[in-house]
This record gives sequence, structure tokens and C-alpha cells, in this order.
Amino acid sequence: MTVRFDAVGLVVSDMAASVTFYRRLGFAFPEGAEEGPHAEAALPGGTRLLLDTEESVRSFHPAWRPPSGAGRASLALLCETPGEVDAVYEELTGAGYPGALKPWDAFWGQRYAILHDPDGNGIDLFAPLPAGTE
Repeated sequence: MTVRFDAVGLVVSDMAASVTFYRRLGFAFPEGAEEGPHAEAALPGGTRLLLDTEESVRSFHPAWRPPSGAGRASLALLCETPGEVDAVYEELTGAGYPGALKPWDAFWGQRYAILHDPDGNGIDLFAPLPAGTE
């Protein structure tokens, strides 16, 4: 058997809000994706981000129930520079999305910040720090 990582799937409570959020992060969802029960964005390297509404998942798995509470998953997004971590964090928190941890220089050598998407999933933003700044 050969398995290959292909996609990350998130169950969302509001497709339009989620597609809008992930588009702001640069995910290329097709036009009209916010109106359907399932949406996919192709990622560099061939993987995909899949979004499904709770209703759509229940339609093919009637016994399925969403996990309780927020923070069911976390996506880690590599930024090109430490300044981009700050800029993306400020743009999204300025647009009303909740910030969990403001950008900081982590001891492991990265500029790091954490946001939450509309369903409370963690979005980790990070970039390598220049040598000698850890």
C-alpha cells in the first residue's frame, strides 16, 4: 500500500465566512465557492484545503456530530519574512478576526503568531528569523 498526503479537510459552520477568511490568506477558492456545501482550494505542491459545511457532512454520515468547542484543528502557514507575519496578523485582526497570540520572536528561531478562523481553528503564521535574532 502507498499512501500520499492529499488534503486537509475542515468542517465549517458558515461556508461564506470561511471562504472569505481563507481567501484573505491567499487560498484560491473558485468563484461561487462560498455558496455551496463543499469547497476546495489547490495548494502549492498538489495538496488541497477542503471545506465542508456541517450539514453536508451529516447528509452522507447521518450519525456524525461536530466536536464540541473550538480549536478542532490548526493550520501552520509559512510566511516569507518576519515582517509578513506581522502584516498578515494585523490585516486579519484589523478585519475583525480573533487573534490568539500577537507576533513574537520564538526561542526556536521563528517569528510566530496565532489567529483563529471563523470556527475557532488555529491559524499559525510563522517565518524564520534572521540568524542571531533568536
